[in-house]
Parts: sequence; C-alpha cells; structure tokens
Amino acid sequence: MRLSVVILNYNVRNFLHLCLQSVQHALRHIDAEIIVVDNNSHDDSCAMVRQYFPDVTLIENKENTGFPKGNNIGVAAAKGEYVCILNPDTVLADGTFEKLLLFADSMPDAGVTGIKLVDGRGSFLPESKRGVPTPWVAFTKIAGLYRFFPGVKSFNKYYNVELPQDAIGNTDVLVGAFMFLKRSLYLEVGGFDEDCFMYSDDLDLSYIVTKRGYRNFYYGQATAIHFKGESTVKDGTYMRRFREAMQFFYKKHFKAYPVFDLFMRCGAFAFMMVKKNRKGSVVIPQRYVLISNNATVEQQLALVLEKPLHRVTAGTDDLFLHQKGTEVIFDADIISYGDMITFMEKYANRLTYKIRPSGARFIIGSNSSDDRGTVINF
Repeated sequence: MRLSVVILNYNVRNFLHLCLQSVQHALRHIDAEIIVVDNNSHDDSCAMVRQYFPDVTLIENKENTGFPKGNNIGVAAAKGEYVCILNPDTVLADGTFEKLLLFADSMPDAGVTGIKLVDGRGSFLPESKRGVPTPWVAFTKIAGLYRFFPGVKSFNKYYNVELPQDAIGNTDVLVGAFMFLKRSLYLEVGGFDEDCFMYSDDLDLSYIVTKRGYRNFYYGQATAIHFKGESTVKDGTYMRRFREAMQFFYKKHFKAYPVFDLFMRCGAFAFMMVKKNRKGSVVIPQRYVLISNNATVEQQLALVLEKPLHRVTAGTDDLFLHQKGTEVIFDADIISYGDMITFMEKYANRLTYKIRPSGARFIIGSNSSDDRGTVINF
C-alpha cells in the first residue's frame, strides 16, 4: 500500500465529513487507506463515519489522549509506505497525493513534506513554512518585530519568508495540519512526543527529523484549505497548553533561561488574548451566490439563510463578485474541491465562502482565521 492518511478527530463532525469526502476524491487513483482516530468525541462523529464512510478505518479512543498519542495510534495501525498526518478541518484538492508521491520518491533524503495552506477566505497561511523558533526567533515573533521591520532578515525567521508561496524548497518546520512522510521515518524518530499534549508536537517532530540528517520540504504546488482551530476553543485551557507546549520544546532542545521563560508566559498570554478578542475580522455576508445546478438545494437554503440567495450554474456573475459582502456557496455535486480552492485563491480575502459536501444537508466554512467556523443545516 502506498499511502495511509491519518486523521485525528475531536468534536468536529461536520468538518470531518467535508474533509473525508475531499480525501476520498484525492485518493481515487492511489492504493491507499484512510484512518480516523477519534479522541472520545461526543458529537456523533463516529456514527457519521460509520454511516457515510464505511470503508474508513475508525479507531475510537475512550478518552482524549491528545494530538501526539492519537496520531501515534493511527500510524501504528497504518499499512502505507507513506503516511499523511491530516487535520479534520482541512479540504484537499484532487491530485494532491499524486504530486507528493512523485516528489517524495525522487528525494531519498526527504523528511517531512508540507503543502501550501490557505484559510477559509483563500488567504495564504504563513505557518505553512516556518523556521525553528529558537529563543531569539520566538522573541521576534511574540514581540511583533517581524511586522514592524519586514525588511530586516534577523527579525523575519519565524516564517520562511525567503521561500515564495508557490515554490518548492527546504524549510525547517511544517505545520501539523498536513505532514507527509515515510511511515518508516515516522517510526524511526518515535513519532510525536507523547509528553507534549498538543501545540508544539509538529515543531518537535520537524526539528528531530532534521537533526537526523533529513531535509524537510515545502511543496507550494499543492494547496489545501485549513479552517484553523475548529477543534479548539480559545479559552484559558488553550492558552495554558500553548504556553506549556512552547516551554516543553525549549526545555527539550534549548537551555531554558528563567527570564526568557517569564517572557514566554507573558507574551503567549497576551498573544492569545489578542486572538481571542479579535472579533472584528469576521465578515457578515450581505448576499449569497450558490454555484449549483440543484434547484431543490437552492429552495432549502433560501429557507434558512437570512440574506438574498442567487443561484448560478456556470461560474459566478461578476456583478456579485465585485460587491462587498458576497458569500459564495460551492456545491460539491458539480464543482471539484480543487476548483473551489483555485477560485478561493483567485479572490482571496475579497469574498467569503461556504461548501456543501456532495449530498449533504449542510454548508460549512469559516469567514476568519480567528473564527471557530460556521455550520448551517438546511
């Protein structure tokens, strides 16, 4: 078997539904398997998987074991030559895995490979390619120096800004939302460190792989949507775990200076509070454009949406695309996930979007990187 896709789920039933449908499309021409590890969700995620995706291997944990252990359980059950660690709040395009398999096969020293990620409005997510957050690099990030001095190289090492978004090249750290590597390498380095509950696990794994002599790659010729944070509420527990995760990484790989530890505590808390309270970036739709040929879906949606709904069957009307407040609803019955992603990138941050998975009675998406995301049932 060529590939095992491991998805760790916790209470994001509808996002998981969308993710699984896109992954199934992306694996149609590959000898592969999908493994869902559920960390004791209470939102009927497991029942949904059994009903709609009976060919998916479902592992039901009896407790929330955390991101590292949950993924390690999934990889232990995997049979593929390669594994892809994938978040449930992602959407993949057709052809993604074919590209990555060809690339990885041609790079014998490849470690972890990641791809270009965009948020729910099509905007590039800079964490798709990062540098190692040494104490200095972390300081420049938390203090915001990279924003104030974008031309100063020493202040801009947290994100790998020297590597263009659409390029293919080396990068030190990949994000845990999408990590592609050989299963043998994952096992060689011991997988994710289970002493870290979450948030620095991808950083730790990326760093260990490079210390073993492998090269991590960013593959900017493949793009996926990452809605971000759908399984995590930005509360006090989140902030505490984020701070503890960063301290875990520094204590494991660097000297932990007391003054720097104190700064990390204050900086991480302030940073999370800003994200938690940044509500103004959420866009409220003024009208909807449904790209579909299904009149019944249009009628059903019109009953639950509070703003005007217009259906188009062959692309969208420019009249709506240039009007502020337009939200595009993609119907996966007639539009491929790859075409959706291409459209979102083309009109990045100009519009907002929702997706109706094929045959589903809901639309789903996120209008902000700081927003938990929205599900509308109809």
